[in-house]
Amino acid sequence: MIMIVLSTRFESSNHGTFSEWYSTDTGFSCYAAEPPMRGNQNNISCILAGIYLVKIRISPKYGRVFHITNVPNRSWVLIHSGNFAGDTFEGLKTHTMGCTLLGSKVGYIDSQRAILNSRVTVRKFMQIMQDEFYLVINDKF
Repeated sequence: MIMIVLSTRFESSNHGTFSEWYSTDTGFSCYAAEPPMRGNQNNISCILAGIYLVKIRISPKYGRVFHITNVPNRSWVLIHSGNFAGDTFEGLKTHTMGCTLLGSKVGYIDSQRAILNSRVTVRKFMQIMQDEFYLVINDKF
């Protein structure tokens, strides 16, 4: 049986789109950051709400990572570590070009909204999850 992770987005601004993730199978929870909502545009936007199959993939940059598959008009949407998901056109920092960053909490770094404790959280998530799962994304704002 394929595991399920529920993603509930609770905030979106120029600082990024933030959500809470919960695995119904393992009880694991964390937070995620994606770029702001910009109409699903490549490299600058979060993906559309929906249900996606997520699989392990080998990335030249990040190594073994989860890949969110079948995102309309997008490719290489990965789950990896990082802190910032801001809109660079607004002068904010970003560690993502359309991917999802995981962390244990949402806070601020140098007055920019950020995901915190990312590397540890991603490592734990990779250990807990099977090689594929469904990601169910809901917008709640």
